[in-house]
Amino acid sequence: MIKIDRVVIVEGRYDKIKLSSVIDAVIIETEGFGIFNNKEKQGLIRRLAEAKGLLILTDSDSAGFKIRSFIRGMVPAEQIKHAYIPDIFGKEKRKTEPSKEGKLGVEGIRPEIIIEALEKAGVLCEEVEDTPRREITKLDLYEDGLSGKPDSDALRKKLLKHLDLPERLTSNALVQILNTFLTFEQYKTAVKEIKNG
Repeated sequence: MIKIDRVVIVEGRYDKIKLSSVIDAVIIETEGFGIFNNKEKQGLIRRLAEAKGLLILTDSDSAGFKIRSFIRGMVPAEQIKHAYIPDIFGKEKRKTEPSKEGKLGVEGIRPEIIIEALEKAGVLCEEVEDTPRREITKLDLYEDGLSGKPDSDALRKKLLKHLDLPERLTSNALVQILNTFLTFEQYKTAVKEIKNG
């Protein structure tokens, strides 16, 4: 498993599943062209870019390049690195037919080709934060009443609003995002503020 400090942007769920088997990183899906109208996700991507920097890894078809171009237009260039997969023609296993352009997307590419694309992007040689720190966990969310309790949903929404984060984050995504933006102490302070405020 390759650790990448940058936040990786992919098009969809299957791309995320594929990358999760190759790299250890925060991976955000654009939900295809859904990113174009999702202001919350756009705001989240801007904040993540500012905090950690982005690595964009979209398919090598025209749709992938439109999404890449859209993100490039909303985030400063110095906060982005690009990884490109080569044009490999074929069909993903889960699909009955090849894509419109006949190219494999991120989900259909072999892991070694993905690693090669990451090497070319220069992200494998970047310094990864190695200072030990107390991570925020799903158990912390539970203990602080943000999951698994009768009023957890309302409290979690209050925290998300307080931190200016999208309302529809799953618990797993929330833990990843919180660990990207906050220290454990900052998280505890935010929880205290929403409970007292």
